[in-house]
Amino acid sequence: MADNSFASVPPNEVGVFAPGGPTPSFNPRASPTTADYRLNHIALRIKDPGRSLHFYVDLLGMRVVFSMNSGPFTIYYLGHPPPETNLDEWAKTTSEVPVMTRTSGLLELYHVHGSEDGDGSVSTGNVPPHLGFAHLGFTVPDVGVALERLKEAGVKVLKDVGVCTRKSVPLSEWEEERGVGWGQIHPNYAWFFEKFAMVADPDGYSVELIPQNI
Repeated sequence: MADNSFASVPPNEVGVFAPGGPTPSFNPRASPTTADYRLNHIALRIKDPGRSLHFYVDLLGMRVVFSMNSGPFTIYYLGHPPPETNLDEWAKTTSEVPVMTRTSGLLELYHVHGSEDGDGSVSTGNVPPHLGFAHLGFTVPDVGVALERLKEAGVKVLKDVGVCTRKSVPLSEWEEERGVGWGQIHPNYAWFFEKFAMVADPDGYSVELIPQNI
């Protein structure tokens, strides 16, 4: 078994921004084996395709690359086309396997047929004790303007612009009681923390809105 270069990860000094990691030699030398590996997509389970597509397409500007009913489930692949692109041509080209598998930044919405009729909800990764997935991040030209649009559309706001309190950190009482996430937000991060907002998508997944120009 290969050596794990991250077997012991040193903690960052509080408030210090560390490009490349907490130590100068944190990143191992690039390997030819993984030189062409890329993160292609993230998949989210959804309960109602109509609600989720409205949120990500109409409200957040993504477009459908393709959809596929496989029988037990349907998948919807979404992406952000380049500006002033013919959407039909972009979707057709991007959905071709050699192109799609080389495209980064795609979002897959995964709907298991019949799950919309169940009593339970999906696990968002932020509800104890089923913690894991944190959030999706979207950059926008103006967070305040984007947030107002989402509010008017009935989207739930988890953290507003300008808010920078310990209470606004997405940590539950369950975690705090166990000593997780102690301490206050450091001033070196607070300046950025107050500039972004957090909202919930139709299934409760957290979506971060980040300003493109700071």
